[in-house]
Amino acid sequence: MFISLNNLQAWLIENEYSSGFFFIQHMLVPWYLLVLPVFYSFLVNYLNVQERILTFLKPALFLLFLELLIRTGLIIMVRYSDGNWDTEIIESYTVWEEIINAAFSLFIFIKAIHLVFRRSHLYKDILDYDDIRWIKLFLLLGVTVFVLWIIAIVVLNTTGSEAARYPLRLATSVLLYWIGYQGLFRYTIIQDRILLRKSFNHKFLVEDSIQKKEPKKSSFTNEKHSEAFKSLQRYIVENQKYLDPTLSLEKLAEEVSMSTSHLSKLINTYGGQNFSDYINEFRITQSKKLLSDASFGQYTIVAIGLECGFYSKSTFYSAFKKFGGQTPSEYRDQYLKVS
Repeated sequence: MFISLNNLQAWLIENEYSSGFFFIQHMLVPWYLLVLPVFYSFLVNYLNVQERILTFLKPALFLLFLELLIRTGLIIMVRYSDGNWDTEIIESYTVWEEIINAAFSLFIFIKAIHLVFRRSHLYKDILDYDDIRWIKLFLLLGVTVFVLWIIAIVVLNTTGSEAARYPLRLATSVLLYWIGYQGLFRYTIIQDRILLRKSFNHKFLVEDSIQKKEPKKSSFTNEKHSEAFKSLQRYIVENQKYLDPTLSLEKLAEEVSMSTSHLSKLINTYGGQNFSDYINEFRITQSKKLLSDASFGQYTIVAIGLECGFYSKSTFYSAFKKFGGQTPSEYRDQYLKVS
């Protein structure tokens, strides 16, 4: 919102839509000053930081009020000085105001980077629901925005060309609209996942829903290996291992004290598919239970897929199509419409 207000103000001035009143012409509100404090407040809230952390919104609002007060005083002084002062003092103030605000914003930006990259222990609970890679990407791209900002300040004060701000305005608009979309989208999914985890019993036993496959006839098929596979499947189902999006062949093999090659052969022979498809079938079965239950109809499909062990929306949808022959939306609709 604040970057939009800032860019709108600049557009109105450059296109000469500003008022003819002297006071309004020179009353530039530094909306951009609130961008980083608001983002940092969002960050602390989104990450659900347990430890009390200082946010910068109140100091920023105080600084904004102080700057508007100073600017108002300068405008009044120039307007009623009988020619002893000219508008250059206002323009000089604007330069120093932006330098101070840039330094303040940079300080908050560095604090945000430190929180995300160096203090993950403060938000470890949220990592069960979101790997926050999108936030890390935003912060890395934000470095580019600050470089463009510094360049704009230097070029503007050496050449006086307002065109120096155009790349900055474009970059901040794209970046902040993107973070706005991501923030709302991810926040909704996380809230759904938290409520989902509280509202349904993870101990759905999905084994009976998995189609039993005849093992491939080979020298590997014997009673010992058959019992080993049954024990393995029982371990996966009872401990809900398929709900772990980081589950891998190596990780599971280590847990059951088995070599990866032997584990892979067991699953291929008695499960009739590779490890990835074998685990995904459990996940799809679990997701079908939720999608076909009207009591879970208020939760997003993506949240359900992620809670059932899929790492992303795309892997969930492709796996569902593969095992179900339709999309999750189509599957849910046929049950919810009937109910």
